[in-house]
Amino acid sequence: MTGMNYHSPVLLKESVAGLNIRQDGVYVDVTFGGGGHSREILKQLGPGGRLIAFDQDEDARANQPDDDRFLLIEENFRFIKRFLKFYGILKVDGILADLGVSSHQFDQPERGFSTRFEGALDMRMRRKDALSAREVVNSYSFEDLRRILSEYGELRKAGPMAGAIVRARDKRPIESTVELNEVIMDYLQKGKEFKGLAQVYQAIRMEVNQELPALKELLQQAEQLLRIGGRLSLISYHSLEDRLVKRYMRSGKFEGEVEKDFYGNPLAPFKSIGKLITPSPEEIERNPRSRSAKLRIAERIEVIKKDK
Repeated sequence: MTGMNYHSPVLLKESVAGLNIRQDGVYVDVTFGGGGHSREILKQLGPGGRLIAFDQDEDARANQPDDDRFLLIEENFRFIKRFLKFYGILKVDGILADLGVSSHQFDQPERGFSTRFEGALDMRMRRKDALSAREVVNSYSFEDLRRILSEYGELRKAGPMAGAIVRARDKRPIESTVELNEVIMDYLQKGKEFKGLAQVYQAIRMEVNQELPALKELLQQAEQLLRIGGRLSLISYHSLEDRLVKRYMRSGKFEGEVEKDFYGNPLAPFKSIGKLITPSPEEIERNPRSRSAKLRIAERIEVIKKDK
């Protein structure tokens, strides 16, 4: 399987251009996947440049380019600072992330990511992890299930859905995607069942992989790792991710307003570069899975507090 078959890179030119690559720079692709973004970065790096990639899915290792400037670390990007330090890297010139699930993961029925196939309730991006969708569905309390479906899935009928899951599993464990679909089908909006199922799967997947906590850790560590003038280029696919990214790039915080010095100058560690970028109609036609993508680019700046 080639990298392009594994996953078609979204907003490829735009996201890599956002890094403003220096030929001798050090860059990190924290969501390697099929390697499309990484290969584009390598094209623009000179002999003295370096690219480190992260991917917690062991399937991604088959897509590694044969390039001495490249290193793949098979770990969650929430540990980026720890592993870069292990390899002697304390500062980098750019970090790129293409969040979400790869086409390869969606298209493997046994991974349980897709509503289209019958498969085991898994949804683990790192298959060595203990927590799977099966454990979430069959062991989480009613309140925890309701919270996940409401917060991560933004579902209006999160309570009734959670109740239906609890009642069904009391009779026998819910083992497959098809069984889960049958349990919640009556609580999905008529005519929009596919969208509702996708929201349920998103919610469970985000809990299994702790996606929002991992994203927060990535953003906070990016602030520490990026050199002044370094770039963060980040593609998200739903409002929960994009909201975190937008707020942090604007204020260096996930909640509240940006802090200011005595003279009213913002004390944020980033400045946004350009406006929000979304796929062109041509890209969406070529790759329908890109339709919800949002790219934000920010540059690390020096924060100087000016006192009276």
